[in-house]
Amino acid sequence: MKKIKCLSFGIILILGLLSFTEVYNSGYQVGDEATDFKLKNVDGKMVSLSDFKSAKGFIVVFTCNHCPYAKKYEDRIIALDKMYKDKGYPVIAINPNDPAVQPQDGFAEMQTRAREKGFTFPYLVDEGQKIYPIYGATKTPHVYILKKEDGKNIVKYIGTIDNNYENPNDVSDYYVQDAVNQLLKNEPVKTEKTVAIGCTIKVKK
Repeated sequence: MKKIKCLSFGIILILGLLSFTEVYNSGYQVGDEATDFKLKNVDGKMVSLSDFKSAKGFIVVFTCNHCPYAKKYEDRIIALDKMYKDKGYPVIAINPNDPAVQPQDGFAEMQTRAREKGFTFPYLVDEGQKIYPIYGATKTPHVYILKKEDGKNIVKYIGTIDNNYENPNDVSDYYVQDAVNQLLKNEPVKTEKTVAIGCTIKVKK
C-alpha cells in the first residue's frame, strides 16, 4: 500500500512539474524568432516591425498607463529610445491590457499619456490581446530585445529594464542598455534573461 501511495505521489509530482514547466516556458525564449505584428499606434496609424527598414533590431516594451511600475520606468523608456533609435534599436511600446478590465489603459487614455509624456516612440494597443501571449509577456513593463538576423527578428534578451524600479539613481545593473551595447558591438549578450518586475497584465476572466 505504501508503495502504491508513493508511486501515486510521484506521478502527481511529475505531472505538476510538467505543467509548471509548460506554463513557465510559454512564449518566446532567447534565440527564438519573434513574430511581426500590425498594431494601432496612438496617432491612429498601423505599425509593424517591418516598417523600420533601417533598424538593426528593436527594444519591444510591453507597458501601460496605470501601473505604478510602468510609470516609474516611463522616463527611462524614453531615454532608451533617444539613446538607441539612431543607432538602430528603436523602442516599440505595446499596451497589452484590456481596457474593460482597466479603463485607465483605454486608447484615448493612451493618446493622452503619450502626449503628456512626449513619447518619442510608437505606443501601440494590443487589440484583442493577441500579441502579448505569443511573446510570453506577463508584466508591465516586460522587455524583449530583438536583433535582425537574415531577415528574422531574433530574441536576444527578455526581462526587466534595470535592477531598481524605484529610483534610477540607485541602479547598478543596466540590463537593457548593456544588452543593446553588446549587440551593437556584435558581442553576445552576457545577461540574456532577468525577472520582469511590474503589474500583471489585465485580462478578462
